[in-house]
Amino acid sequence: MKTNSVFNTRQLVILGLMTALVLIFSFTPIGSIPVGPLVITLNIIPIAIAAVTCGPVGGAVIGGVFGLMSFLQCVGIGVPSGMGAALFAINPFLAFVQRFIPRLLDGFIAGLVFKGVSSKANKTVACGVTGFCSAFFNTLLFMSSLVLLFGNTQYMKDLMGGKNVLVFIVTFVGVNALVEMAASTIVTAAVGTALFKARLIPTQSKKAADAA
Repeated sequence: MKTNSVFNTRQLVILGLMTALVLIFSFTPIGSIPVGPLVITLNIIPIAIAAVTCGPVGGAVIGGVFGLMSFLQCVGIGVPSGMGAALFAINPFLAFVQRFIPRLLDGFIAGLVFKGVSSKANKTVACGVTGFCSAFFNTLLFMSSLVLLFGNTQYMKDLMGGKNVLVFIVTFVGVNALVEMAASTIVTAAVGTALFKARLIPTQSKKAADAA
């Protein structure tokens, strides 16, 4: 049956569940593991699952929720962020841009990755690659926007300690990024595969049939 809705009922339920998961991760220590000024975040996993199940728009929706919560942490709502508070004190608007836009784009890109990979590989591989890319692009976009928007501030100069941008990013994220990528790859592959096997996500052929 043809529908004009962006998401079907099952996808809306999944988006609701992923939103709830992001809120739980953001308001409790469950989803944030502090390591120095950064944290290992699990919020990139709901983004990846939304990208797998609901496409680029769904990924962007959950990415936007994560970005909004990340910004609110700058003002002490949810799990506090020392870096976020420092950036907010420097420039609240740029702090919002730096916290929100990268996460929104991350979800959208992850959805595009799944669409591209799933057309050439099996669903488990596609889900795993999407999970990896969700974590990878979250780190890349977050750190790039941090350097771009705040690189000339004294706060960032102190953090960088005279290092060039590339060396700073690699050393700063370090183990954090590797752990996030591994966790997101494994969990997204497992959850995405389970959802497809349970027929909670329509296959491409099924979508085509429904649209006919």
